[in-house]
Amino acid sequence: MARTFRRHRTANPIADLNVTNLIDLGFMLLVIFMVATPLIQQEQSIQVNLPTESKRTQEPPDKDLTFQSITIEKNGAYYFGSTRVDFAELRPRLEELARRPKPPVIRIRADLSLQWQQVVRLMDEIKKHNLSKITFDTQTVD
Repeated sequence: MARTFRRHRTANPIADLNVTNLIDLGFMLLVIFMVATPLIQQEQSIQVNLPTESKRTQEPPDKDLTFQSITIEKNGAYYFGSTRVDFAELRPRLEELARRPKPPVIRIRADLSLQWQQVVRLMDEIKKHNLSKITFDTQTVD
């Protein structure tokens, strides 16, 4: 008895889908999120007791705005983003921000028990460089 090894032709379409590229894309996105998440959380790791304000509706921020945070701790230490700096080191960093075609909004995160003079001193330095967009981070209370 002879056996034929030819394939019978069928009219059914081949429904195989190569998912290797999709798996590669999924792993790449996973790696990107794993790397980016700690960087996003670094700014929030500086523990500051922020002043409080009453709860209100927030306006959505402009999508074209960029932000740069400057934190002042209870002991008077300054942080530019998540990097600890002296007050004298803030000047060249603010100059660099002022040279940008679209300067960022400066977010001031000052501790609640901090002397107000240190915040005013920082604002004075920011205004010397013609950076006029300033916000203060606060906590909301019910």
